[in-house]
Amino acid sequence: MATYSTHRRAHFDYDILDTFEAGLVLFGHEVKSVRLGRAKLEGAHVAVRGGQVLLIGASIPPYQTTNTPVSYDPERPRVLLLSRKELAHLDHETEKAGLTAVPLSLYNAGRHIKLKFGLARGKKKTDKRETIKERDTKRDIERTLKSQR
Repeated sequence: MATYSTHRRAHFDYDILDTFEAGLVLFGHEVKSVRLGRAKLEGAHVAVRGGQVLLIGASIPPYQTTNTPVSYDPERPRVLLLSRKELAHLDHETEKAGLTAVPLSLYNAGRHIKLKFGLARGKKKTDKRETIKERDTKRDIERTLKSQR
């Protein structure tokens, strides 16, 4: 399973409460571009609109600029494939609980490209400071353990 793209700041900016896996509806040239690792998930989010789940704000540049259709939009909303049960749960959590659905990574499962996204609650500035502090202490502990060997 190869990971093509990740949202690196997602775990820093949000508390991920639950994760989902969804298929993506892509054009052929978008699949080639994703497999080359050109997709960007920063600034993207997942929304439920009209009974569909959409990936909004993700950028997938064209595979070849000369062969790309003229009307191609690299940041168009892309449909995610979820079961009805997952769609209902996601809709309920985002509407009632006030959670945000944040994309975490794009990867392959067999020959299909999947999106891993999570229901998240935004962190406050103090929570981010605690995360930085924990990361620094963990790094210091690893450094001292490595030097003692």
